[in-house]
Amino acid sequence: MAIYLAALTVVSTAIGGLLALKSKDRFHLVLGLSAGLLLGLVGFDLLPEIFHDSEITGGVPTVSIAILVGFLLLHISERSFGGHEPVDSEYSHDHSHGSIAGGVGALAMAGHVFLDGAALGVAFKVSNQLGFAVFIALLVHAFSDGLNTVSMLVKTGHWESRSKLLLVVDAVARIGGAAIGTYVTFEGNWITIYLALFTGFVIYVATSHILPEAHSHHPSRWTFAATGIGVLTMWLVVTTLG
Repeated sequence: MAIYLAALTVVSTAIGGLLALKSKDRFHLVLGLSAGLLLGLVGFDLLPEIFHDSEITGGVPTVSIAILVGFLLLHISERSFGGHEPVDSEYSHDHSHGSIAGGVGALAMAGHVFLDGAALGVAFKVSNQLGFAVFIALLVHAFSDGLNTVSMLVKTGHWESRSKLLLVVDAVARIGGAAIGTYVTFEGNWITIYLALFTGFVIYVATSHILPEAHSHHPSRWTFAATGIGVLTMWLVVTTLG
């Protein structure tokens, strides 16, 4: 199941990329919605799940440490290899976006989407409810990734030479991650630790990339509304599947 659903997120990335070629005038609403879905996933499903059976390390829950480690790992890796906002982002002046068009950027993207896929596989091991909640959040996140990546490639003039490569990287890494998460056996508390790391990744992506970009070029009130709709949608999904 996780592998098939991971393939659908690849389609979502491609659709986001195609729409990026047409117009970006309403994409801030999609980004706001995406952030709301991701934050709703964290608040309503991931955090309750990972804290349910958490062990204590050094006086604090082990999963709390894992969440911070996940957040910092993604932050440090992106500071080292370059971010993935569109090149016309207000937040692009302090680091290079050109690296995504090269080998290092492709590898960074592969690692990012591989972890997405692995999280989907692991989530289904915990429960179908958590698996489908993670899938919905990743579906919209994949859409915004396609939107941002293609926008950047068009701006930098690398669309023709790099777009197909990045789509292949996305497909292989995301589906491969789902396969690993589905078929590799995690013992004891390791599933919880991995999901906690993934929670840190999700919080970082939503707060450091998607929300700032969503608010950067448009009035915020409709973006706030879209984010609220995303949170409410994830709450309805979680309560319906529960």
